[in-house]
Amino acid sequence: MDFQLNEEHLGAQEMVRDFVQKEIGPIIKEQDRKQEMADFILPRMGELGILGINLPVRYGGQGFDYITLGLVCEELEVMDSTLRVVMSVHMGLNSMAILQWGTEEQKQQFLVPQAKGEKVASFGLTEPGAGSDVAGMTSTARKDGDEYVLNGEKMWISLATKSDHALIVARTDNEVDPHEGLSAFIVELDRDGITTGDIHGKMGVRAGSTGWIAMQDVRVPEFNRLGEEGEGFKIAMSCLDNGRYTVGAGATGLIRASLEASINYANDRKAFGREIGKFQLVQQKIAYMVQWYEAARLLYLKAGWLKNQGKRNTKETSLAKWFATDMSFQAASEAIQVHGAYGYSDEYDVERYLRNSKGAVIYEGTSEVHQLMQAGYALGYREDGELRKELPAYDAEYWQAEA
Repeated sequence: MDFQLNEEHLGAQEMVRDFVQKEIGPIIKEQDRKQEMADFILPRMGELGILGINLPVRYGGQGFDYITLGLVCEELEVMDSTLRVVMSVHMGLNSMAILQWGTEEQKQQFLVPQAKGEKVASFGLTEPGAGSDVAGMTSTARKDGDEYVLNGEKMWISLATKSDHALIVARTDNEVDPHEGLSAFIVELDRDGITTGDIHGKMGVRAGSTGWIAMQDVRVPEFNRLGEEGEGFKIAMSCLDNGRYTVGAGATGLIRASLEASINYANDRKAFGREIGKFQLVQQKIAYMVQWYEAARLLYLKAGWLKNQGKRNTKETSLAKWFATDMSFQAASEAIQVHGAYGYSDEYDVERYLRNSKGAVIYEGTSEVHQLMQAGYALGYREDGELRKELPAYDAEYWQAEA
């Protein structure tokens, strides 16, 4: 691995940093309090090319690599998690799935406007009764001539009310193994039978859009099916593999934000006649944040490097996501401790960091799921507990098509 960032990496990083500091920083606290996303954010991200940062130029993207995607996600989440969530959903879970699994006609119709930021996309996998248990979903897609009829409800869908279409996974066959009876569909959210709504009262990521999608006899043409019928689980796992990379990189940014806020406060706040940064226990907390940040950054850069090489990286991406999200929660908690009573108030950003950090240890695979994945890789076990002779069933890269 070459740890030196090139001019393209640094240029993209600087562009995003300038955007969030000048345009998001002045409003983010108020947006969090109002629990709403400012209308200009998505169009502005599209205008700057962020929404297609590592999609091929031939499909309207910027053509940057996975390292650039990681750096962009880190910079976005240094400001606020809601900005990185946009990248995880629009880019990681949707656009990159169409790039990997879509036909040329689907890429021209759906991917090109997404890469240019003209259309916003979301991802519909989670249901009210099915989260980590993907095979337990109850949404259905029944074939009717050259169309499919979709019914069901998707819950905790980021950008549900902001997106133009969603990549929906639904059950097309009840007679086979639950994992094999799923299919994926690109569903325009203005179709008859679609209703969406926002979820309020969330603990964190309040300045972002989270909602639900309900489908009642929604007809979509066969053209909108992504991949073959029955490949929905494989597609969903490959989506999560890309989404997890953005989450891990973003959580690294949240560690950095907690670290920087703690350093500034520790050098300014005085107690017992000197700056609190001169007390060893405060130094200990800051030292741990440095350790967590540096380790998390190396993990996501390694995963990004493997992705750039076209090499299998599910294990590395899982580890990067697991470590960075767990440590971002810990770093935000320690940052509040450094700030004392002020950290408990939204006068300082660290209070928001802690609330935002909790969501990432749940979505894109809970920390517990990633623990099991890492143990499975280390021990050589399949999901059923038997020793494996080939790649485990949860290895998304095993199922991935070449981009």
